[in-house]
Amino acid sequence: MSTPEAQAAVEHEVRIAARPDTVFPFFTDPALMTQWMGVRATLDPRAGGAFEVDVTHTDHARGTYVAVEPHRRVVFTWGWESDRSPVPPGSSTVEVTLEPDGDGTLVRLVHRDLPEPSRQPHSRGWDHYLARLAVAGAGGDAGPDPWAGAPD
Repeated sequence: MSTPEAQAAVEHEVRIAARPDTVFPFFTDPALMTQWMGVRATLDPRAGGAFEVDVTHTDHARGTYVAVEPHRRVVFTWGWESDRSPVPPGSSTVEVTLEPDGDGTLVRLVHRDLPEPSRQPHSRGWDHYLARLAVAGAGGDAGPDPWAGAPD
């Protein structure tokens, strides 16, 4: 039986061919974050610290870190800096857990508190970006993000 809260969540898993201590900084270090998501990032990975990612030159995600447990878990609020967005900054929550899996890491991402019309677009977005994280986190080059577009 699913609860309304569970129905409001988008959930994804990806296995990365690297240990959790290698993968974790991709959620806390701006230079690593932008290897898989975003063109610029301002990250202050501590409870209450800023989480800001210029995802595509025109789409800016903003929130704050809620929990930072090195190599295990990171939680941050999320939303878009746009008057048209049904998900304003800080109105939803992303929880990422890292579980050792042999010589790799199982990354579980749960994005909660999304209004119905935004769940499917966010699910597609996390599919796209987690696939890029799997490449970058394993030491590869995810290449330019085709969704990033050109700078203004």
